[in-house]
Amino acid sequence: MKQDNILLIGAGGQIGAVLTEALRTVYGADHVIATDLKPLENQSGPSEILDALDGAAMEAMVKKWRINQIYHLAAILSATGEKDPMWAWNINMTSLFNVLEIARQRSLNKVYYPSSIAVFGREAAHQNTPQYEVLIPETVYGISKVAGENWANYYYRRYGVDVRSLRYPGIIGHQSMPGGGTTDYAVDIYHYAVQHKPFECFLRADTALPMLYMADAIRGTIELMEAPTNRLSVRTSYNLAGMTFTPDEIAASIRKHKPDFKISYKPDFRQAIADSWPASIDDSAARHDWGWKPDYDLDAMTKDMLEHLAEKYA
Repeated sequence: MKQDNILLIGAGGQIGAVLTEALRTVYGADHVIATDLKPLENQSGPSEILDALDGAAMEAMVKKWRINQIYHLAAILSATGEKDPMWAWNINMTSLFNVLEIARQRSLNKVYYPSSIAVFGREAAHQNTPQYEVLIPETVYGISKVAGENWANYYYRRYGVDVRSLRYPGIIGHQSMPGGGTTDYAVDIYHYAVQHKPFECFLRADTALPMLYMADAIRGTIELMEAPTNRLSVRTSYNLAGMTFTPDEIAASIRKHKPDFKISYKPDFRQAIADSWPASIDDSAARHDWGWKPDYDLDAMTKDMLEHLAEKYA
């Protein structure tokens, strides 16, 4: 068991809650300190309240727990961010600078900073979007992630801070509720299906987007952070892919288990965001550098989601 001490910022979020427990399995429960703005419940290890905008409080926590790795997951996501762009920009960037500066000043071993397919815009190749592609995002979330990727690269090359990053596609999981992203329909739809409710989708039926099952996302994150430094060729953020599907295709997958499931469509402002994103991602750099490979396709994910949510709602 590894003995690094990890500070996870944003542990109450969709990914953070699952990643916290996965890291505790690898490093030991007492070596992963979970933090969020609000108190965290049902924790298997230590947790604290932390405002990621408070750099002094963050540094004090790093000292207190003798932290040598930070996983910085706190962020305002795409759909939520468009409601108040300057608020989202301030939270996303100020919190990142706090992490990077503490990592530089205290010579931390590693930093994890998640990026997103939101970094791509309409000018990027829509199919099989390459690792090195033009980045002209159309949301404040995407803009902040592009800036964050470049700052991560800068801190690595200028100061030697070992910042690692993945461009997550839409993440689908049964463990927690979604947090305000454009791909969140693909989580909500399973909750409706299990409860025998019709689902109204805020995207068109034919909107293809890259997605990834939570189990693959967590495994990929830990695999990247465990990879030898000399194997990593990308210091902005690695493309990561799992599967591509449309709302119509996910509904068809659900009907294999629940034939009476009904879906309707009422596109809203999130349709324009989705239209600016790729339909599929080329993640060959991640596959080559550190052996990335997803385990789940759409039907395998649907089966697992429905089984777990059936237990939850029972």
